[in-house]
Amino acid sequence: MRYDLVIFDNDGVLVDSEPISNRLLAGYLTELGHPTSYEESLRDYMGAAMHRVHDLVEERTGQRLPDDFDDVFHARVFAAFERELKPVAGAVDVLERLVADGVPYCVASSGSHERIRVGHRTTGLDEWFEDEWVFSSEDVGRGKPAPDLFLYAAERMGVAPERCVVVEDSPLGVRAGVAAGMDVYGFIGMTPAERLVGATQLFRDMGQLAELLE
Repeated sequence: MRYDLVIFDNDGVLVDSEPISNRLLAGYLTELGHPTSYEESLRDYMGAAMHRVHDLVEERTGQRLPDDFDDVFHARVFAAFERELKPVAGAVDVLERLVADGVPYCVASSGSHERIRVGHRTTGLDEWFEDEWVFSSEDVGRGKPAPDLFLYAAERMGVAPERCVVVEDSPLGVRAGVAAGMDVYGFIGMTPAERLVGATQLFRDMGQLAELLE
């Protein structure tokens, strides 16, 4: 394989959580008096850390979201995960192939450590990730599209950025990977290809990723 480390985004790449979380985010923002459609949530917040939601709402309306916004939102998301969440089709196949080939991998997500862990436990992906292979925007000062998270993950895994490949499905994540000096494979399972400008390569079937990386 041409890379020494595969860095996976989590939401939408490993776990099929984007439809769930963006549906709930749009609903909660609308409930609070900030009308937001599902499509607008995907456009504005997909792949972003929670501070982006706060920042954009305040920038657009001059109003701050409630202090308990994150706690209430995450409680709703986690409850929905328990009912609905599944791994992205083909994700386990990719992980099996990487393990068989001895290729190191990790996850670097805008979501909190708790969100990542809940999603992995619910879908059974937790058996594929050691604690030290899981990185969150909570670990760095700035989330995507800043490169900080991917650079931090590479440093902790002991691999130079130019030897890493990022697997992403959001425009913010692609920008972050490019800014980190890494190749980026853009997953267009639910993201229009034209939104992932800058990706090294685009692909639609997660089960084929291992072959594409060879």
